[in-house]
Amino acid sequence: MSLTILGLGPGHIDDLTRRAWRALETASVVYLRTADHPCVPHLPSGPEYRPCDDLYEQIADFDGVYAAIAERVLSAAAAGDVVFAVPGDPANAESTVKRIRAAAQERGIAVEVISGISFVEPALALVGVDALDGVQLFDAISLAMMHHPPINPDTPALLGQVYSRDLASNLKLTLMNQYPDEFPVMLIHAAGMPDALVEHLPLYEIDRSPHIRHLTALFLPALGGMSSFEQFQEVIAHLRAPEGCPWDREQTHLSLRPYLIEETYEVLDALNAEDPEALREELGDLLLQIVLHAQIATEEGEFRMGDILHAINSKMIRRHPHVWGDTASLGLESVDGAADRVVVNWETLKQRERAAKGDAEKPKSLLEGVPRSLPALLQATQFQHKAAKVGFDWAEIDSVISKVREELDEVLSAATPDAVREELGDLLFVVTNWARWHDIDPEEALRATNAKFARRFRYIEDGASAAGRDLKSMTLAEMDALWDEAKGKGL
Repeated sequence: MSLTILGLGPGHIDDLTRRAWRALETASVVYLRTADHPCVPHLPSGPEYRPCDDLYEQIADFDGVYAAIAERVLSAAAAGDVVFAVPGDPANAESTVKRIRAAAQERGIAVEVISGISFVEPALALVGVDALDGVQLFDAISLAMMHHPPINPDTPALLGQVYSRDLASNLKLTLMNQYPDEFPVMLIHAAGMPDALVEHLPLYEIDRSPHIRHLTALFLPALGGMSSFEQFQEVIAHLRAPEGCPWDREQTHLSLRPYLIEETYEVLDALNAEDPEALREELGDLLLQIVLHAQIATEEGEFRMGDILHAINSKMIRRHPHVWGDTASLGLESVDGAADRVVVNWETLKQRERAAKGDAEKPKSLLEGVPRSLPALLQATQFQHKAAKVGFDWAEIDSVISKVREELDEVLSAATPDAVREELGDLLFVVTNWARWHDIDPEEALRATNAKFARRFRYIEDGASAAGRDLKSMTLAEMDALWDEAKGKGL
């Protein structure tokens, strides 16, 4: 028993190789992945041709179709010598071939592969691009099921099997998560055939083409503009190289600490200002710090960017079993669209992971997940949220208010500077808890008050300047009057 897999080429019978022709001439049974291919009517007579198109009609999803085709061909090959013919080249965009080759080895079926011209060569010839220009190849069917395309936008890409307008519609939504809606692309129809057609159109219009059929592919030119994550890594690696920048080469994980904090707060400023342009710039500056740390770690042999991405991708999937798994099998709550249940499950999974890493007899504290370097107000907020989740909390807000009054009295009665400092800390901590009871972020509340103070104080400075006065020469009453003016103006 043996199985010969051959490629029928992109479409025209003249592109069928002589070797493939001879294999077809001498075959008794030929399974066709599909008879919907231009060269099929011109294949040599003699063999019994058995198309698998009926499976496309019976099975709703392509994964199921490909599995059924593979099983049909393998079952036939187990009983005798069989030829399996696919469009293009067996090694390009052929899921059935990958399945068959993997299973054939397990079943002891000898497989011979006869290559053919794929859709790639005539498609690239039509758009005038050399494959060595970094062209990436993708299956449009797979991409259409994704939410973000796994494409490096700094190099061109060719997507095969854009077989219908419905698929093109889903595909463009995936691609528009990375490319502009108006990005100029090319639909390539019937590459390798006399009636081949190249359509130039914006990305958002690809599903409106009346020419889309089973021999349609999509060509994406390079987006350019140094828009890829890979290009950014190259820039940072170059800066750290011997011929790069002396300042960048001198940096270490520890020396970069203040910049990481600074850039994080600048992102927060852009968010608070609701300024998208500033946010775009500041996120880039923050990303610079992350990629710099990754490059330093790479040079020191600690880890690489791929390790960072693998770890966070795995964590996101592991911590979202309601999206990528089954909550019931993990003993977790059903989410049913409730965000608070997602948080509960997240914390449960996090505790399980920590227990698995550490000493099972001495589990880590629930609070150890809160970073020690957080600003004190934010750290207090997170401590209190975590404690409240396990029931360590007051029963009603009146008890919180009583505690605020109690802590204020203790501040007022403190007899030494050290006691005042300690009691003020207690007061700030319980006020933070009071804010939590009102579902108010104390950091945001204080930041808003700081901004209000800055606006009103600036009004005082401007008033002093307009009067030709030095601020230090003004009395408190004069400054209070200007403050009240600012307050009256809604500043």
